[in-house]
Amino acid sequence: MVPTAVPRPPAHLRVVDPAKARAGAARRRRTGSPESPLALKRRARRINAVLAEAYPYAVAELDFRSPYELLVATVLSAQTTDVRVNATTPRLFAACPTPRALAEADEAEIQEIIRPLGFYRAKTRAIRTLAQKIVDDHDGEVPGRLEDLVTLPGVGRKTANVVLGNAFGIPGITVDTHFGRLARRFGWTAEEDPVKVERDVAALFAPRDWTDLSQRLVYHGRRICHSRRPACGVCPVADLCPSYGEGPTDTAQAAALLKYEFAPGREELLELFLAGRSRAQLQADGWPLSS
Repeated sequence: MVPTAVPRPPAHLRVVDPAKARAGAARRRRTGSPESPLALKRRARRINAVLAEAYPYAVAELDFRSPYELLVATVLSAQTTDVRVNATTPRLFAACPTPRALAEADEAEIQEIIRPLGFYRAKTRAIRTLAQKIVDDHDGEVPGRLEDLVTLPGVGRKTANVVLGNAFGIPGITVDTHFGRLARRFGWTAEEDPVKVERDVAALFAPRDWTDLSQRLVYHGRRICHSRRPACGVCPVADLCPSYGEGPTDTAQAAALLKYEFAPGREELLELFLAGRSRAQLQADGWPLSS
C-alpha cells in the first residue's frame, strides 16, 4: 500500500512557530487598549514585506493589453471568476478592439460571446453603455483620472483604482472582498464600507505601495487566507495576525487548503512563477491558471 503524501506548504513561504503565532494573537486580543498608531503602522508594513516575499509575482489576475481591456474585463468580472473572464475576453477584444467598436457592435453578437460569464444580457448593456460614454466624452480613450473614471457607467472607486494602478501606474488601493476581509483580520481597520477601509489602510502605507499591496492581499486571500477556512497553519504572517486560529493551525491540514499555484500538486507551476515566468508566458505554454 502506497502511503499518502502529507501536504506541505511551499518551501519559499516564511515558517512561523505555532507557539509564537498563538502568543501573538492572544496578546493582541487581550490588551485593554488599542494598538498605538506607530505600532500598527510598523506591523502593517511588516506584513506587506512578508507578503512581498511570498508573492513576488503578484499582478492583476485579469489579462489585458490596454486600459480599455482592463476596464471592460473588470466590469465583466462581477459575480464570476477572473479565470472565466480571461477565457472569454480574447474573443471579445478580437471582435471589439476599441471602445468605438464595442459601442457599435451588434448586441446579440456580444451577448453570445460573453454568455459563459452569466448575466450576459445585463453585462452586454453595461459594457456597451460604458464604451459609448468613453467615445462621447473622452474621444474613445479611457481617462486616466479617478474623478473621470468614476463618472463612467458601472465604474466605482474599486474598478477605477484597478485601472489606475495596473494600466496607468497611478497608485491606488483596490478594496474588493478579499482586501476588505484581510484588512479587518489584520486589524488594520474595523470598517465594512470600502471607502472607509481604503482610507484607513491608505494611512498606514506610502502611496507608492498601494497598488502592490492591493495585489498581494488579493493573492493572499485567494491562496491562504480564505473566507471560511483560512489556512492559518501555513500562513507566513501568522505571528503578525490577531486573527490567527480562525482556521486550522495544523500544518498538514492547513496545507491541504492551499489554492492556485500553492495547491499540492502544482509545485512546478509555482517554481515557474518564482523563476520569473509571466502569466502570459505560462498561458501560452498551456498552463490553466486556476485553482
